[in-house]
Amino acid sequence: MNKEIAILGSSGGNLYTLGGKDPKDLLGEMVKQIQAAGMEVGAIQFVAAEASMDFAKPTTKAHLWTWNGSIPEPVADGTLKEINELAAGEDKKIAKLIEDGNIDGLILASADPKGTNRNAIEAAINANIVATGTGGTSMADAQAKGLKVLAVSGTTGTTNRTRAVAAMYALSQHWDIKYHPVIGNSDESAQSGSVFSRISLRGILMSSLPGFIAMAFALLFTKIPGMPEEGTKIFDIMMNALPVIVSAVAAKQISGLNEVAVCAGVVAGTLSTGGGLIGGILAGIIAGILVNVFMMKCLQWHFPGTTANIFAGGFAGLISGLIIYFFVAPLANMAGNGIQALINMALDYSPILCGAVAGLLIWPAIMGGVYHAAILPIVMLEMSKYGNSFLGSIDMCGLVMVSAGITLANIIYPKSKDEAALATPGFIINVCFGTFVEAAYPFMFSDKITFIGALVSACAGGLVVGYFDVRGTAYVPAVLAPSLSNHPVGFLLGMLTSAGCAFIITLLANKIYKTSKSKTAVTNN
Repeated sequence: MNKEIAILGSSGGNLYTLGGKDPKDLLGEMVKQIQAAGMEVGAIQFVAAEASMDFAKPTTKAHLWTWNGSIPEPVADGTLKEINELAAGEDKKIAKLIEDGNIDGLILASADPKGTNRNAIEAAINANIVATGTGGTSMADAQAKGLKVLAVSGTTGTTNRTRAVAAMYALSQHWDIKYHPVIGNSDESAQSGSVFSRISLRGILMSSLPGFIAMAFALLFTKIPGMPEEGTKIFDIMMNALPVIVSAVAAKQISGLNEVAVCAGVVAGTLSTGGGLIGGILAGIIAGILVNVFMMKCLQWHFPGTTANIFAGGFAGLISGLIIYFFVAPLANMAGNGIQALINMALDYSPILCGAVAGLLIWPAIMGGVYHAAILPIVMLEMSKYGNSFLGSIDMCGLVMVSAGITLANIIYPKSKDEAALATPGFIINVCFGTFVEAAYPFMFSDKITFIGALVSACAGGLVVGYFDVRGTAYVPAVLAPSLSNHPVGFLLGMLTSAGCAFIITLLANKIYKTSKSKTAVTNN
């Protein structure tokens, strides 16, 4: 028979600022970890105030959360005084469940052993069932009453996820039950398995993209009259921050432990800046793995949750950062420089040929899944060296502007009214945000001429980019893209060439289609 766990507590004082003000996430994390251990939720009684309990008044607005059999849910709203009275009723119900032998263990989160949780805790003491939880004062009160507590911790330095993992680790270890923590936000599908299975270069880089775009915009400061020196300093700071950004993202994604992993990633990334982008990624991967290892070891050694978080995050970040700093950074930097040298060598040989070939292949690459796996990492590697990228300019001209040209043609001269409605939002997103090139897919896949036109247009734009040796970026508004490049005029001409060719060819394709359809209709009549 599966173990039944009851969750008791409140949004707390210190806990309120560390996840307690989001009861859906706090309770959701506990439920996920309970279910991951093969156990079941038997009951929930949770008082969620809209202010820290350290400052809450009887009139403070609050909510009572309980268990409906499948998910935690709020069942009552009112003042804190009113909700506490209702919670006392739930407390008696849970005490009865414990007395009847329907609850095997408790998880406490800033509970109130002398008030709203008094009956349930006294019933647990009499039934000799085990408990674990956080909240220094409340846990001390529960232990003083005689509750059998397996693991206890304050809330400082913990998160909703790490508290839930620590609680379930203690209970699982007590009952000798196999338990592997799951990751994923409350509104995401949970993921489990080895941390190594969660290593994804694509996921790390895509999530880090905002930092690269911020760095690209920082390049603008170097072009503002009167502040080139300060602008250069700002740009250099952003460039040096990129390894830290990717390291923090990598550590968080791989460990699944949220804030503690982010801290580890930042520490590791700070020490790995000498290894560039590759060094930052490797530092984050190692930090993400070590955070998990250290966290589980700390819990196995019965460290308090606060200590486990601080130790795991701090030492995982420091150790992984030092590994990169002393042993990997020079090699990582050489690898990054080597890749960039190959690109520069090709451009030195024939920039026009490189641009044309890159433009011609960019659509097949994104359709075949090669773009995000191979091209985007190179784009971001180039950006980490220069602030912009040759392949980034191919992305903007060959994908974004071609998509904009195709969608614009289908707005002005569509095959049908439905296609005009379909093309409009795609065109707006292409031009205003520099993304969603997939908006052109319906038109490219339904018409061979349009498809071939997209390839030709991307090739033509790439040729112009190569001729002017343009370095730029996508994922920014089209009107701003030229200002973020090393050659604004050349980039603008490349963008207009791609969009113009795609627009004209798509218009011709639609004209041919409508003429053919008209002739067919006449013949049939």
